[in-house]
Amino acid sequence: MIIFFLFFMSIFYLVSFLLNKLTDSKLRPPLPPGPTPLPYVGSIISMLQNKPTFRWIHRMMDQMNTKILCIRLGNVHVIAVSDPDIAVEFLKDKDWIFSSRPDTMSGYLTSGGYLDTVLAPMGDHWKKMRKILSREILSVARHKWLLNKRSEEDENILRYINNQCSSNHKAAKKLINVRILAQQYTTNMVRKLIFGSRYFGKGSQDGGPGEEEIEHADSLWTILAYIHAFCVTDYFPLLRWITDFDGHEKIIRNAIVTARKYQDPLIDERIQQWKDGLRTEQDDLLDVLITLENTRLTADEIKAQILDLIVGGFDNVSNNIEWAMAEMIKEPRIFDKAIRELDFVVGKNRLVQESDLQNLNYIKSCAKEAFRLHPVAAFNVPHVTTVDSIVAGYFIPKGSHVLVSRLGLGRNPDVWDDSLTFNPDRHMNGDKEVMLTDHKLHVFSFSTGRRECPAVLLGSTMTTMLLARLVQGFTWEFPFNESRDDLKENFHDLAKAKPLLALAKPRLTNHLYPSG
Repeated sequence: MIIFFLFFMSIFYLVSFLLNKLTDSKLRPPLPPGPTPLPYVGSIISMLQNKPTFRWIHRMMDQMNTKILCIRLGNVHVIAVSDPDIAVEFLKDKDWIFSSRPDTMSGYLTSGGYLDTVLAPMGDHWKKMRKILSREILSVARHKWLLNKRSEEDENILRYINNQCSSNHKAAKKLINVRILAQQYTTNMVRKLIFGSRYFGKGSQDGGPGEEEIEHADSLWTILAYIHAFCVTDYFPLLRWITDFDGHEKIIRNAIVTARKYQDPLIDERIQQWKDGLRTEQDDLLDVLITLENTRLTADEIKAQILDLIVGGFDNVSNNIEWAMAEMIKEPRIFDKAIRELDFVVGKNRLVQESDLQNLNYIKSCAKEAFRLHPVAAFNVPHVTTVDSIVAGYFIPKGSHVLVSRLGLGRNPDVWDDSLTFNPDRHMNGDKEVMLTDHKLHVFSFSTGRRECPAVLLGSTMTTMLLARLVQGFTWEFPFNESRDDLKENFHDLAKAKPLLALAKPRLTNHLYPSG
């Protein structure tokens, strides 16, 4: 089979080469700069020798001094972009050409065969699902409808931290794992909005997640780590029938099974309840998906969309909060300025509410600066071009995978002064409201164009609300043995190398904290 595969690829490459020679290729613009590819395999060997791939790509962009790079992997041109103007041309100005998604092993498995919205290629199904999300699930009206559920989780996270502090009789402060805290908040919130319940099981005695929630969250992180993770078989599809070349398929299949063993039974049970008339009123987003009037969804479509919502609903927020808190604790001047804003806008006699967020520009600037400097992933979800095109004066062949570098945009020294320094003031613009979105793509928070994240309102609200509650409700400082300079990121991803551990102490009067 391997010999047959190599022979087939040789013939394919030769035919492609001859066809290109017969066309007017000399008249078209050049491809973007990049490494010289080998016959048949392109730069796949170099990719395998230089893990993690995202650091290899960024290193080549630096070495070649280019903001747009072309790497051929097998027969696929992978285009990486770190310039905001070029990124806008791809994702916004010409988004009708570049809005589709590539066919990948991880995307196909995660989406249940492209039954979701985020990973589905352009087409009638994507249009249907996108319309449902924008009109029925993530609309402004639906956002208001879910306010009470969000408020319950805003209070629950305060209750959890305060209980931790209150149980600490030997010291005035409590060491809190902010990473676990942020992940707990986001996963609890997503489960509450979708299923109407904070936990799959009973949770733990201290108010934190139980075994079920921990296993579920771990599976989600694994899925996120392996979606579009430069898998060899994505560039040599015939290998999918022969071997799991780099082990990606087994890992992501197991993670999907784990995630869906908690979700799918709840969905099946709820569908049956509506069929039997045991449930007659909508209470959460799952009810909404099941009872759509104009466009009925199958059980498989609902399950795929639920996984889509859950996977996309927690990582960006939790990563942002951990980094924002770490940077703010490191610089007391920044933290004090955030406290002063909260005390001025909200005061100390009540807890911050969602209605206050529009006036908390500095808090939002801290979150936006964390999005800029510490993105959750190196690249966006890849786009694929449906026709030959020209962008920034370069030829972009049909079928190219376009990757916009969140790192390159946010840390671009041509856009940002002192680009590696955490400075929220750079986003303040007088009395103008600070928004976490950036359609000029100087900061890649929620993308732009047709593939803009449909959960912008929810994601922005969750991010700002959690950060505001943590800053208002508690004083935070590093443990005595923790270095203020220890804010390194992982080598294999962009998470903080060590989970943020910080000492917390309540700063408001006791009666303001939720009890129980």
